[in-house]
Amino acid sequence: MDLNQLPQLKHTDSGNFFILAGPCAIEGEEMALRIAEKLTSISDTYKIPFVFKGSFKKANRSRIDSFTGIGDEKALKILRKVAETFHVPTVTDIHTEEDADKAAQYVDVLQIPAFLVRQTDLVVAAAKTGKTVNLKKGQFMSPESMKHAVQKVLDCHNKNVMVTDRGSMFGYQDLIVDFRGIPTMKAFATTVLDVTHSLQQPNQMSGVTGGRPDRIETIAKAGIAVGVDGIFIETHFDPANAKSDGANMLHLDYFEDLMRKLTQIRQTINTF
Repeated sequence: MDLNQLPQLKHTDSGNFFILAGPCAIEGEEMALRIAEKLTSISDTYKIPFVFKGSFKKANRSRIDSFTGIGDEKALKILRKVAETFHVPTVTDIHTEEDADKAAQYVDVLQIPAFLVRQTDLVVAAAKTGKTVNLKKGQFMSPESMKHAVQKVLDCHNKNVMVTDRGSMFGYQDLIVDFRGIPTMKAFATTVLDVTHSLQQPNQMSGVTGGRPDRIETIAKAGIAVGVDGIFIETHFDPANAKSDGANMLHLDYFEDLMRKLTQIRQTINTF
């Protein structure tokens, strides 16, 4: 896909990777704007094309009593406010065909969750909105099989599609990134590495997903080294009290140092 198709995306001529970054879920306006302001500043400093990420609804929680959102329209309006305030594109995930039309009125990229990427009607609904579609690779799918998900979007006459790896199941309660899959998927779509979800530890007895945020830098560096087009990172100024996926999010205080290191690696890779 052509990144210049994303409204308000800056620094596309920098030769850098791009980032999809933000909180797991929209918890409120103040928190979203606070995180977006920090990320926008960092992306401008290091000339990184930046898309703000936030889920308007969490429909795939382990337990019925887990946080799912503050209300669809309220959260979507906050995403629109982020875009208007900081002049950046936004991305959110969708779970139903109805979500596609609803979210497309507020955001620039519609993301298909990994567990739902085989759902043809959902992928087609997203593609038909004309918005950019980000297809999360199923934890149960090979890199090669994602070609068919991409083709569903292309068959809807929508060329704005990307694929995001988020690790593959490794036993019941862990994930592993197979970096051999990055060049495979790059052959048929713009490819992103979801660093934070790749470090999840799902299916915990408590019903609350665990994670290894101490390995975020390791996975991110490796992704840049093998040539991913973009990096996906969830971040929060208080991960311990985040309402969703706090166990594997990067603390906002550490985001700039990581971007500095990744940008230096990318500059080196560009010389090869």
